[in-house]
Order: sequence, then C-alpha cells, then structure tokens
Amino acid sequence: MIKLLTVLGARPQFVKAASFTRYIQSCPDIDETIVHTGQHYDENMSAVFFSELQLPAPHHQLGVGSGSHATQTAGMLTGIESILLETQPDMVVVYGDTNSTIAGALAAAKLHVPVAHIESGLRSFNRRMPEEINRILTDQISSIHFCPSQSAVDNLSNSGISGDFVVNCGDIMLETQLHYRDSALSVSPTQKTIESSPYILVTFHRAENTDHSSRLMKIVHNLCATSELYRVVIPLHPRTRVALRKMGLLEQLQQHCEVIEPVGFLQMIHLINHSTLVVTDSGGLQKEAFFLDKHCVVMRDETEWLELVELGAARLWHIDSDSNLATNIEQCLRTPITNRAPYGNGNSSELITNTLRKYFNQ
Repeated sequence: MIKLLTVLGARPQFVKAASFTRYIQSCPDIDETIVHTGQHYDENMSAVFFSELQLPAPHHQLGVGSGSHATQTAGMLTGIESILLETQPDMVVVYGDTNSTIAGALAAAKLHVPVAHIESGLRSFNRRMPEEINRILTDQISSIHFCPSQSAVDNLSNSGISGDFVVNCGDIMLETQLHYRDSALSVSPTQKTIESSPYILVTFHRAENTDHSSRLMKIVHNLCATSELYRVVIPLHPRTRVALRKMGLLEQLQQHCEVIEPVGFLQMIHLINHSTLVVTDSGGLQKEAFFLDKHCVVMRDETEWLELVELGAARLWHIDSDSNLATNIEQCLRTPITNRAPYGNGNSSELITNTLRKYFNQ
C-alpha cells in the first residue's frame, strides 16, 4: 500500500486534485490523506469546490487563513509537520505554486519524506512573483516532477533536473475540465442571465496588480473604458475587493462593470464558455479559456504558460505600457488560435499513478 499525504489550500489546487483523487479512489494499492491548509477559506473559494468536484472532505484542516507570506507559510509548516509525524506517509503530493505548495514540500523534505510535485517545471522568469519562488524551491526538493508540457520539462532540464522521474504527464486541469465539461455547460448562472448579451469575462487577484496603487488604478480605468465598447463581467476575488475598497475604486468599477461574487468551478467554466474573451491574471483561467477555444488577454508582463502566447490563444497586456486594454482585446480576437495540443490528452492521473508505482518498485 502506497500512503500519500496530499496538501491542498487554494482554488486551483482543488481543481487539479479532483481528477487525481477520483482516479486513485479506484486503486486498491494507494491510500490518500488530504490536508487542507485553509489558505483559501471563503465559501466561494473553497467549500464550493469540494462540493462541486466531489472531493472527499479533508482529513485535516489547518485553518491558517490570511496573513503575510511568512505568517501563512509558518502556520502551514507547523501544522503539516505535526500531521506528517502522526501519519507517516510514503510520499507527500503538492500541486502548483502557492504557499501551501512550498509549505507541504518543505515540511516533507525536512523529515526525509519524498515529494511529488504536480504541475512542475513552470517558469515565468520573474522572481518578484511569490509564485515563482515557490515553484523553483518546490522543484528543487521534489523527488518526482509531473510536468504539464514539454516546455516545463525543458525548464527543469535547464536548471539541472532530469531523469526517469521528470514526466510529461500533460495538464491535469484538462482532465478535470473534460470530466466536468458537460455538467458545467448545463449550469445556469445563479446571479443573472449572463447569456443575454455578449460579454468579456474578467478576473484579477495577483499581488503584482492589486498591491500597487498605480497598476490597480490603471486596471480600473481601462476596465471602465472597455465597458463602453463591451459588456464586462467580473467575478471579484475577495482580496481584490479589499484592495479596491481601500483605494476607493470599488464603487467606480461597479458603476461601469457587472461585478459579481466569486463563482465555483462549474459556473466559471459556464461563464468562460459563453464569453467573447477572457481577461485575467490567473494562470489557471488562461488554460481553462484555451481548453474552451477562447482567447485570453493576460494582465501581466509575462506568463508561465508560454505555449498559449505562441499558439495565438493568449496576449500579454503590459499594464505599465502605453497600450490600453481595449486595443489588446481587439488584437487578440483577430489572432487565430493554431491547432496544437501542448497539454496532453486528458489522461494525466493514469500517467501519474503509474509513475508513483514505478518509483516505489524501483
């Protein structure tokens, strides 16, 4: 029996974990214990995902909540270490690039428990991003690297990480979307009839955009200007709402755009599918848009999903440049998306499971 301890904490991790957890539930030789750090704890950012995606209730809840990176990560380290000592797993599984990711990996490595990193090898090459630091450090202390694309494999190779346990398993989020797509597309938005007219779907939450007043002001100014050309729908992230209110920008945004509460996974897929285009700073939404054949304007200076830019599916909007959002939307929509499938064919969980068995049988 292979005993896994899986560490989750944020929306994208719940989405990724749904497929792998569902797959291994049918594997008699694998047992999984789930730890929820509480990094995302709002009902619309956490509980709804466990319900919609049929994730089993976490075996352990750390409830770390919000706080600085140091405060949050320290609380996670202490809690995860205690659980590791109690449960004695064979391997710790972490997803993505959040504080929960690095905390799970670091706690395990310190206790000499091997780490499997799902969504390994991504790089934005911007070390000002906390996610980039989390990715790099997690990759350095992981024993198995499950990469979503060949470019992620190449990134690891360029940093000196290679071998039999660097595996291109494809993007596990594709597997999740394929599994839930039909039910997601049949969901009716609960807050208003979104399909009544075409719209641009917008999300933004990253610190590089919300924690800098000049960038946040420019984003709001551009969204308001864009609303004169397109209908703009914004499921607003809790931390973004706090930042906007602090700067006195929330009311201005609400006057020009349709600001709604955060939505679950199924409703987000529904919103993306009925949109004209997605504007976001989220890595996950860039891909979710691509899987549904939608263009995406990325409100960042770089993206870890370089394939999307190369395929014409995504366009970077450099917020500090002279270009405006509306122009970038128009140019993005005019760019054809080339027919390539850089993220596998939706069988990531099977490849991950076979690799885990290989690791423990070597």
